[in-house]
Amino acid sequence: MTYGTHGRYAPIKKQPFTGERPPRVLICGVQIPFITGGAESHIESLRLQLLNRGFEVDVVRLPLKWYPPRQIVSDAIAWRFLDLTHSYGLPVDLVIATRFPSYAVRHPRKIAWVFHQHRQVYDLLTTELTDFKDRPDDDHVRKLIYQMDRRSLLECRHRFANSRNVARRMQKYLGIDSEPLYHPPPLAGRYRCAEYGDYVLSVGRLEVNKRVDLLIRSLVHTRHPVKAVIVGKGPQNDHLRSLAAEFGLTDRIDFRGFVDDRTLLDLYSRCGIVYYAPLDEDYGYVTLEAFLSGKAVLAAADSGGVLEFVGDGRTGYVLDPVPERFSAGIDHWYESADRGRIMGETGREIAGDINWDNVIGRLTSILDADRESG
Repeated sequence: MTYGTHGRYAPIKKQPFTGERPPRVLICGVQIPFITGGAESHIESLRLQLLNRGFEVDVVRLPLKWYPPRQIVSDAIAWRFLDLTHSYGLPVDLVIATRFPSYAVRHPRKIAWVFHQHRQVYDLLTTELTDFKDRPDDDHVRKLIYQMDRRSLLECRHRFANSRNVARRMQKYLGIDSEPLYHPPPLAGRYRCAEYGDYVLSVGRLEVNKRVDLLIRSLVHTRHPVKAVIVGKGPQNDHLRSLAAEFGLTDRIDFRGFVDDRTLLDLYSRCGIVYYAPLDEDYGYVTLEAFLSGKAVLAAADSGGVLEFVGDGRTGYVLDPVPERFSAGIDHWYESADRGRIMGETGREIAGDINWDNVIGRLTSILDADRESG
């Protein structure tokens, strides 16, 4: 089985776009059943922003099952067989592909705004966070994914990444350039700062790579009885609660699970600082959510895209990912509340410059170019 065999179909020719009607845009995304996270919020925000600007827009989603590894290839090829050139007798003017493997879809005006590739075969290949082992079949599948990614992404009229970190990975592993394109978090315009409270806030899915356990282990070593509020659900939930109990921290850590938007905004508005130290994050809404709430961020030196915004001593703390270093950072914040406030205000200025007008303008620029060229 080779990916190249699917290229035998007749090539799709460029369609003229005259601008005599609202452009029809399809966003292509991946939906893992029963899982909702940042990527899903990202797509919904994009859909609403396009609608608000007069585009006709809809979302096409296909499921992805990443285990066993060979299943990934079948799910990726499913995108290749879709015909999204027309719908209900009218042409689709633009396709915006997002998560792997949605950019395998074929369309004459396909652009990619890549959230991330299938990291298990790239930067996570030699870590415990991959299902790919030293097996011949796994190696074959990995090479097929490389081939699919490279061909699919090179077909795109434009390639964007949601951060410099994602763009860097694409260049490093595939030799393909892309333009970083930042976007605001889903609740932009509603974040506020009510006070600088005495607790550390952690927000996100409770996954191994989010390293919420590092926060718990850090609280063991703080000189002050600093409290933490942890928001989110995920497979690490039971482990993290057990860890807090093991260290005698149940009176200092409040596990909130899933919360509604109103509660989340309130927690951001009243916390003192935000903990967000994932391993090599792609982008991370939490950073910008903290900044828009006027709060500094505790990040790790290997947190990836988070560091495109968090500067040590300027908008937060960038620390080695070990409990003792984070406990020292937490104590420093706790003992100098004014410093946290100043860093949070600086972060708010940075986040305030990220807007949807720029994003939509860049993503739809090929429509203007094609209209002008006829």
